[in-house]
Amino acid sequence: MIDIDSREPTTAVPPAGGRSIRVIHTIGWTFIYLGVFTLGFVVDQLFVTTWFAQQAQSDLAVERISQWEDTDITDVVVLPPAEPATDDPEPGTDNPAPGGGGSSPLILKVESDPEPGSAFALIRIPKLERLAEGWNVVEGVRTVDLRNGAGHMPGTALPGQPGNTVISGHRTTYGQPFHELDLLGPGDRIEVDTALGTHVYEVRETLVVGPKDVWVTDPREGGWLTLTTCHPKFSARQRLVVVAELVSGPNADVIGAMT
Repeated sequence: MIDIDSREPTTAVPPAGGRSIRVIHTIGWTFIYLGVFTLGFVVDQLFVTTWFAQQAQSDLAVERISQWEDTDITDVVVLPPAEPATDDPEPGTDNPAPGGGGSSPLILKVESDPEPGSAFALIRIPKLERLAEGWNVVEGVRTVDLRNGAGHMPGTALPGQPGNTVISGHRTTYGQPFHELDLLGPGDRIEVDTALGTHVYEVRETLVVGPKDVWVTDPREGGWLTLTTCHPKFSARQRLVVVAELVSGPNADVIGAMT
């Protein structure tokens, strides 16, 4: 008769490959978690931020209208360019004097500078469905500024003023106001409303530059509008730039006569 209690205890041997299965299992779940996290990040960037930006447009519109009511508009007298003197003036006439050549002074309407971060303009691009009804423009191009609207670069001309007005906007997040900017071509119209009225620009050229090519924001003679956004879509590797010239508006004739 065998004494059961006298048998030596045995140790269970794990099945071959058990450790490898656990490692594979852990790696698999890690990739699943990473995938879910990445998907959530993409959804947040493409949809959630856009939803919040679109909701903010209503508040910015109210702020913009209030800003227009409080904006000071002044008339600034400027002299037209001097006409070149002639060597042989007609009898009974004098050579044109420097500093305006005797022409009547010009009156340029100037509005007060907006407060940083405040909405002060509305940009419309009839060709682009996303911007056909307009998108509010705030003063500043900081991250917090561009989350709600397109941003006017401080230090550049205000819309409808002599010089180069620079406005930047997101292309794939926070409302994607400049998502379809690449569809614009020469002759397309861009309208910008400010307290002065509506300033109409026509596209002259579209170009792609590097992120450090800040020369596109330099001052220019005449009235110009420069729109900038990231390029290509879903990347910040380059910048898409649209350059437009002022053709109509409260100051268009005066600015044209100044050049």
